[in-house]
Amino acid sequence: MNGVVVVGSYNQDHVWIGDELPQPGATRSGRYLSGPGGKGFNQAVACARSHAATTFLVALGNDAAAQHARALATGFGIDLVDEVHADVATGSAGIFVDARGRNVIVVALGANAVLSTGFVDAEMARLRAAAVTLAQLEVDRDAVFRALAIAREAGRRTILNPAPADAPVDEALLELADLITPNETEFAALCLRILGEQVVADAVAAMPSVELHALCRRLHKGSVVITLGSAGCFVSHADAATFNDTAASYRIAAIKANAIDTTGAGDAFNGALAAELARDPTLPLAAAIRYASAFAGVSTERRGAALSMPSRDDIVSRAST
Repeated sequence: MNGVVVVGSYNQDHVWIGDELPQPGATRSGRYLSGPGGKGFNQAVACARSHAATTFLVALGNDAAAQHARALATGFGIDLVDEVHADVATGSAGIFVDARGRNVIVVALGANAVLSTGFVDAEMARLRAAAVTLAQLEVDRDAVFRALAIAREAGRRTILNPAPADAPVDEALLELADLITPNETEFAALCLRILGEQVVADAVAAMPSVELHALCRRLHKGSVVITLGSAGCFVSHADAATFNDTAASYRIAAIKANAIDTTGAGDAFNGALAAELARDPTLPLAAAIRYASAFAGVSTERRGAALSMPSRDDIVSRAST
């Protein structure tokens, strides 16, 4: 078993930075940046920067953004394997960031939406060989389903980041994931879609742990990590031993960070978590989460998404000071 396969999206990000997020009908002044993004690519960069051998399965257009993606992947040491769609543009995203580091994002999926199951099947050997397969839902749901199914059949670990919150998630897809990693908004969306239960996203972090664990157990047969921003993470296991933990549920506090841009923080967490689990399959999930939380925290201290990712060395050196 070796490394991580990330199945997911690449977007060319267009970022506007201002004092406040724009409201309907309002015009704000700000600065403009452009760079690589997409949940899949961000997570692949986080994996590679965490010193994991990383393969990235992605659909791209036949355009300049696709060429940029390939060049960047090479620079990061990522093995990018692409399905090219000449009649569809590479994905893109418009991101607005305020002075507090908060963001709102609109994504145009482009080629990401047509990532095919046939392409995934053609890369079956890579999925069977990887220690961990990590996927999100900015690409076609059936392609993600097939990738997780292949990895699961091979006895490899599978992680599903059920993002964005409006992505089509069903019980069959969740069952293929050993671990799901929603944030509060995504968790609330899953509770409504899967359980038919209304949960207020802003109230998730303050819910009693017993209630939150009970919800997780109804939602997913495997393990759940809910990322809660400055409130850290909540973890719920069906069987803690599956991830070398001892407690059925617990919380892990966030590290302190001087956040200036939270864009890609969730992707930083997911990529770093997958890399850490691939690095040492005997590692308790709690230890992997602490590393991933530190990695995500440091990423918020820099502007951008993929290009804001720290390295494993950054995290280790900070922990030692």
